[in-house]
Amino acid sequence: MWNNEYPEKLNYNNLFQFEEYLAELTGITHFLLIENKESIMGWAYSFIRNDEKWFAIILSEKQQGKGHGSELLAHLKQSDNQLNGWVIDHNNDLIKNGKVYKSPLVFYLKNGFEIIENERLELEKISAVKVRWINNS
Repeated sequence: MWNNEYPEKLNYNNLFQFEEYLAELTGITHFLLIENKESIMGWAYSFIRNDEKWFAIILSEKQQGKGHGSELLAHLKQSDNQLNGWVIDHNNDLIKNGKVYKSPLVFYLKNGFEIIENERLELEKISAVKVRWINNS
């Protein structure tokens, strides 16, 4: 799912590399969106990085626009009082099938996240802005 839904520049060459990435994360919590008890259609996870709670969401293109991403976010929000993430804020990258990767920034803003304007990730593989959600209740 990772290699099919995220920009191709972020793809892993093999499962071992992906497992190494996951093994480096601490305090990780996973949530899965499963269809017909057979297929994983969405995956959200939170983890600790630099004493902050971070998250990532991957949703199958077929499931986008149906409220499942907001549902996964709600589960993450129930587990934590603050979430941070890097969000690609442009439409300049391609996914594996050659389609344009559409920035999910508007989705996160609709779900109560704010842009941290002065924090960007500018690497060869990714250009993204930091977003943050804080539980104000």
